[in-house]
Amino acid sequence: MAQVVLNRLEKVYAGTRKNPDFRAVKSIDLEIEDKEFMVLVGPSGCGKSTTLRMIAGLEEVTSGTVAIGSQVINDVLPKDRDIAMVFQNYALYPHMTVYENMAFGLKLRKFAKKEIDRRVNDAAKILGLETLLQRKPKALSGGQRQRVAVGRAIVRKPKVFLFDEPLSNLDAKMRVSMRAEISKLHERLQTTMIYVTHDQVEAMTMGDRICVMNEGEIMQIDEPLNLYNRPTNLFVAGFIGSPSMNLFKGTIVSKDGRLLFEEANENGSGFAIALDGPLAEKTKGSNGRAVVLGIRPEDTSILEEGDASAEYSIVAKTELSEPMGAETLVYLNTEGHDVVVKERSRGKRPNGLEVIVSLDPRKIHLFDQETEQAF
Repeated sequence: MAQVVLNRLEKVYAGTRKNPDFRAVKSIDLEIEDKEFMVLVGPSGCGKSTTLRMIAGLEEVTSGTVAIGSQVINDVLPKDRDIAMVFQNYALYPHMTVYENMAFGLKLRKFAKKEIDRRVNDAAKILGLETLLQRKPKALSGGQRQRVAVGRAIVRKPKVFLFDEPLSNLDAKMRVSMRAEISKLHERLQTTMIYVTHDQVEAMTMGDRICVMNEGEIMQIDEPLNLYNRPTNLFVAGFIGSPSMNLFKGTIVSKDGRLLFEEANENGSGFAIALDGPLAEKTKGSNGRAVVLGIRPEDTSILEEGDASAEYSIVAKTELSEPMGAETLVYLNTEGHDVVVKERSRGKRPNGLEVIVSLDPRKIHLFDQETEQAF
């Protein structure tokens, strides 16, 4: 079993007389199942790479435990943890060929030459490196170098693969290609993989489950679509999704027997949205409560001339259009508040045009302003 369990794991960097101690990872609990592809995602400095490095043994654990299977490995040397790590910078030996780079770790462990040859050639076949085995890293593209780094990990046949932002140095097209390759590799090898990235698109497309982190804490652990459709707090709602969720601060008020969300902006004006159906049930007894309303750009639309005026709508002015092929992002302003609408591509809309933006009431999210937790 290659289950990985983190129990109250914490990392504190000692401070100085002028600067206090820094808690990079704050007593987190996480269970990664055998053969699972777990992605740790969050902004720079959230503690995800530090967590990965503690699993690898490259960072000392301040408190808590790291276990692989039934064994706590806090005091086990990195080389004895039966893990393999793929780094952002490839870390290939420039004077060695592809074959030699992939075989190096096995040679250090005194594997027989025949076994080394078999493992390297098997990995090269999986990764499409058969014709590159005698080249040196300087003769390879970025994507090929990354495949060599992955191959060097594969030949070890470890219990757990660790990936630390491995695609950060690749161009956009190569990133998409390598995402698919690593996902297919997981399907083929059926090994536990833990993958760190700051790119939420990578996280959404690759992970069986995603652990969203911020400021050393776990915000939510869930399957990709659950994170997207049911964020449990304001941070996850704003972080997951591209472009980010539109967020409006306001208050729940009761009028004529109905609950409404009333936006309050700097100009002292704002829009009002009825909270009917499931929203009314969720917000029952919340009259006067300060909340944040969230709606994703893809759950909004611009009403065309002649459309019936929707009850769930706001008036806005167009500021910028970004045609992206099949879709267009339209940036608007509602008396001081920016809104983004994602719509099927229809060319640029004129700037300064007053339009009505319709919100899908089934896709509205509400969060408490004080606790930032979802209703």
